Amino acid sequence: MPAELTVPQLSAKHRPTLDQALSAIRSRAYWSPHPEHPKAYGENAPADGLAAFEAVRGTRLDLGQPGTDGWAGGEVSPYGPELGVEYPHADIEVLLPAMKAGVAAWRDAGPETRALVSIEILSRISARTHEFAHAVMHTSGQAFMMAFQAGGPHAQDRGLEAVAYAYEEQTRVPGQADWSKPQGKKDPLELGKSFTAVPRGIALVIGCNTFPTWNGYPGLFASLATGNAVLVKPHPRAVLPLALTVQVAREVLAEAGFDPNLVALAVERPGEGIAKTLAVRPEIKLIDYTGSTEFGDWLEANARQAQVYTEKAGVNTVVIDSTSDYKGMLSNLAFSLSLYSGQMCTTPQNLLIPREGIDTDAGHKTYDEVVADLAASVGGLLGDDARANALLGALVNPGVKARLEAAGALGEVALASREVVNPEFPDAVVRTPVLVKLDAAKPDPEAAYLSECFGPVSFAVAVDSTADALELLRRTVRDKGAMTVGAYTTSADTERAIEEVCLEESAQLSLNLTGGVYVNQTAAFSDFHGSGGNPAANAALCDGAFVANRFRVVEVRRQA
Repeated sequence: MPAELTVPQLSAKHRPTLDQALSAIRSRAYWSPHPEHPKAYGENAPADGLAAFEAVRGTRLDLGQPGTDGWAGGEVSPYGPELGVEYPHADIEVLLPAMKAGVAAWRDAGPETRALVSIEILSRISARTHEFAHAVMHTSGQAFMMAFQAGGPHAQDRGLEAVAYAYEEQTRVPGQADWSKPQGKKDPLELGKSFTAVPRGIALVIGCNTFPTWNGYPGLFASLATGNAVLVKPHPRAVLPLALTVQVAREVLAEAGFDPNLVALAVERPGEGIAKTLAVRPEIKLIDYTGSTEFGDWLEANARQAQVYTEKAGVNTVVIDSTSDYKGMLSNLAFSLSLYSGQMCTTPQNLLIPREGIDTDAGHKTYDEVVADLAASVGGLLGDDARANALLGALVNPGVKARLEAAGALGEVALASREVVNPEFPDAVVRTPVLVKLDAAKPDPEAAYLSECFGPVSFAVAVDSTADALELLRRTVRDKGAMTVGAYTTSADTERAIEEVCLEESAQLSLNLTGGVYVNQTAAFSDFHGSGGNPAANAALCDGAFVANRFRVVEVRRQA
């Protein structure tokens, strides 16, 4: 059957977007083709998106995949309702060979065609952003607006960013070259050479519960755009957003004349644990994973046949030395601690504050005053239940709730967590953050602040000095890793010292944020998410290293 989407059509539609994305990753300036505001998608888009989400609930999502040997599902929204969607359960012995069958044609299509097809997939996902937002909301527990933005345009931006890097890395080498070596009086030696970007094989994307699309799209599209087939294994509590993604990808691939089995879904039955089984299959050559350090370490140690990209746990830290905008600092930190109930890999955990206090534009503030004022700022931000629900979302799983409830026993509670009722979803578990006071002067190798406590839990750690704060920062980043570091200081020397620690330990740093940009947010095409240089992650989203090892260049030489 002839392709419904031709390369000239795709080029006319998407080559300008690819060119803009390539320009953006070089300039690092702000750019996004995906609107953040819900109204930008048309007057009927909100109702249509909700209707589409409701229509898929309680149904069987048949993707037409080979090797389907049954059905699996069971997702329950953190807001309470059961989703009731069933997904195809795959016989891997049938599915993996079927996925490999289309790789040669996909490889031969070349980097530009692969990029354009990938962008068409993202374009169709973008048109369904409202539907995807509800899917993300009811699998991750994010509040709707965050699910819309982070799960929609921001995730799509990260996917497109990966496509741009993939295209740029694959086209560094020309496809053809004529080679002529002079031989003096003899005829020159002449060869014709061709260079082909060859994929590794099948890539495995292991999805996470909290950000299924935002964390899933970079690896998915980086692998697809470099010629690999992609098997998506979602988190069992967050299948729907990635299942819909696979559905769109398969439709576009088929319409463009490629094998739809280049992208497939692998769901698991309760207790099946197929991620470990898949990860060590010889067909799996690439793995992208976001989640616990324990399983990330297992993948790195055991999936030896694959190139493994991991984003694991870290201890995110903010050093508070001094500030010229005390109110702005408190407001910025309060929002950062509250957003999505602290269930972001970039949320600050440790706030390192000199016990003698800090200098501010509002006068000198003691450690106790800073902690009390921050607690009051969080309390004020979340004092209204409607606003609290819009910022906090719901706790994603019982483990987060258990850590939150246990945190009060770790030290003096400066801000107690409270329950917030969500009138629209009364079964949602909504809690405000807890802030606990700890002291770094008390030697304790098992101190709570030395490990990640994922969720709405933060520690205000008293330190002897800013210099001691920097040593503690260095130690935690080196030993445990960090996705983000924040700092507040009015001293140029202190700023340089903090920057030096982050440069040496490869940690992304944000300085003196007091406005509408927060330490736990990053912008595609400009900000790097993770560095790949400390234990929190072995890769950055996105850079050349994230895509360059997903393919190899194979040369064919011919006598001229």
